[in-house]
Amino acid sequence: MLQDIMTAPFLREMCDTTANLYRLGWDERNGGNISYLIGEEEVSDYLDISRVERTVSMSFDASELTGRYFIVTGSGKYFKNVIKDPAVNLGVIRIGQDGHSYELLWGFADGGVATSELPTHLMNHMQRLKVDPKHRVIMHCHATHLIGMTFTHSLDEIEFTKTLWEMCTECLVVFPEGVGIIPWMVPGTDAIGEATAERMKDVRIVMWPHHGVFGAGTTMDETFGLIETAEKAAQVYTIVCAQGGKKQTILDQELLDLAQAFGVTPRPGVLQN
Repeated sequence: MLQDIMTAPFLREMCDTTANLYRLGWDERNGGNISYLIGEEEVSDYLDISRVERTVSMSFDASELTGRYFIVTGSGKYFKNVIKDPAVNLGVIRIGQDGHSYELLWGFADGGVATSELPTHLMNHMQRLKVDPKHRVIMHCHATHLIGMTFTHSLDEIEFTKTLWEMCTECLVVFPEGVGIIPWMVPGTDAIGEATAERMKDVRIVMWPHHGVFGAGTTMDETFGLIETAEKAAQVYTIVCAQGGKKQTILDQELLDLAQAFGVTPRPGVLQN
């Protein structure tokens, strides 16, 4: 007997996370999107996976993900409404056998469809799965201070990474590979997805200048925490700039000592011995 999908852990995680992102001001209106790779055994406890509500075509070829299941946020949906009405604002989908469509198994009850950034999400899922078989989550949001930094700070990845590492001791431990940065691009296109996925070969967090951030992780908590840590560092940077700039900071050798203590390898080229 199928269990009530409203009690499914993957659905509750989506509800809690979208509510938290909205509360923090990182997903205003219909800004931001999340896709969460879930196993067939997880889905089949709550849904009849042989029953397809409808099939939606995609221009993007997602053949590498054929038969994989995701719970995703909807196009034009407001994060603040997800927790109140998950069945309208979320959808459980399966990538079709042709790779150019997805099958809706549940959700989008008002006739909606998956986020317009779905191709970008799928490209990045494919890329991260090659790097980390445990990968499951792609999260896009408009983290306020990180966006602000893209207007005032160099967009060189090495320099941007080092500034974030210097702002909060935890940053080097949380994202030792640093951050990726792509040029400003029109969202919702294959081009921005391809550029982001290219950077996701090496990093789990990619900045879209003057727009937002893309994060990847193995769990919802890990992915949220990754962005949260980088955003906190960007907030500290903003405060430091407002107070007149740095007078002291964490030294390169101290960051190297930190990396050794926590068993992480800093991105090459950021720190000097």
